[in-house]
Amino acid sequence: VQLQAFGGGLVQPGGSLRLSCAASGVIRSINTMGWYRQAPGKQRGLVAGIISTGTTYYADSVKGRFTFSKDNAKNTAFLQMNSLKPEDTAVYYCNARQYNGVAYWGKGTQVTVSS
Repeated sequence: VQLQAFGGGLVQPGGSLRLSCAASGVIRSINTMGWYRQAPGKQRGLVAGIISTGTTYYADSVKGRFTFSKDNAKNTAFLQMNSLKPEDTAVYYCNARQYNGVAYWGKGTQVTVSS
């Protein structure tokens, strides 16, 4: 499984960005997909994800502001980020986990929220 992430950038507080993660390879083996982020000096943590049943889950800090969605036909996952805050600044990573537990990571994409 290969993952390619797009969509990071610089945005003002209150703005929006949409991240995309295109998956290729053995797609049918994927059980979950998710977005993680890592700010300077902090550990990488889960932002949002989806399991194969379609259930989505979010970190408390982004609930109501971020929306995770997936286009199965294009094997692409999206993270729509609204009402961005400076504390959302981080490198965002796409993750996919197979049913056998093996995890894959895409290269990170920088999101900077600053005026």
